[in-house]
Amino acid sequence: MSARSVVRALPAQRAVEGDGFVVRRPFPVPGVDLVDPFLLLDHMGPVDHGPGEAVGTPVHPHRGFETVTYLLDGELRHRDSLGNEGVLGPGDTQWMTAGRGVLHEEGPTPRFLAEGGRLHGVQLWVNLPAAQKMIPPAYQDLTADAVAVDQPTDGVTVRVVAGEAFGLVGPGSTHTPMTYSHLTLAPGAAVSGPSDPDHTVLVYPLVGPVAVGGRILSEAELGVLGPGDSVELSGAGDDGGGPSEVLVLSGRPLREPVARYGPFVMNTRQELIEAIEDVQSGRFGD
Repeated sequence: MSARSVVRALPAQRAVEGDGFVVRRPFPVPGVDLVDPFLLLDHMGPVDHGPGEAVGTPVHPHRGFETVTYLLDGELRHRDSLGNEGVLGPGDTQWMTAGRGVLHEEGPTPRFLAEGGRLHGVQLWVNLPAAQKMIPPAYQDLTADAVAVDQPTDGVTVRVVAGEAFGLVGPGSTHTPMTYSHLTLAPGAAVSGPSDPDHTVLVYPLVGPVAVGGRILSEAELGVLGPGDSVELSGAGDDGGGPSEVLVLSGRPLREPVARYGPFVMNTRQELIEAIEDVQSGRFGD
């Protein structure tokens, strides 16, 4: 097999979302609108909130793509205009297919807001193919105990949320062919796995540095990998330090026109206008 190497590194930039929570964002940023089929990656924390400090996002619309929220620490509550509601805890994933449109809000649970604590998570936006942008909205609440987990070698833990990766198959159902994995790597511990040569592959260290094909990616530095049919990773932290946590994403590029405006991602400007009109006329619900 031919191992993929890093062809572009994108350090995350600071951004402020919702009611004022800070995220680290490797894309979209000036010069990088998307990494097909992925539209956005926001890294929340890790941050330690005191009582009353945690914030969220007020009600906002989505159309034409999917949001994937994966939590490592803390609690998040979500609800939408279709009546869906739930709480995410450590290791849980909320996979929302916005499709033709939904109003959505998310934020700390009352307990987490009152007591405070550590919040750490990541949100990914995945584009939908043109033929599926107007499908009915849907949710997948994937609990931590449903995620496929393995320890293939000493010092390595692999969790697969969706797709087939590192010998595991995750529980998530996807519209765009893709994989979503979270790996924990002790310093010097290594792991490899096959990679679909037709997929875009991203490696994002959530905590600590990670080595990919001889290149070390720092925490919050996204690595876009080049051609190949395998991915090789190792923990690059100090022997006296803790393990590294890394997100590994892959997805088949859609290679379709992208028209985006805030929370809407369609294929044409006219479709964006229609989305705004539908929100204003109440077609997304309450």
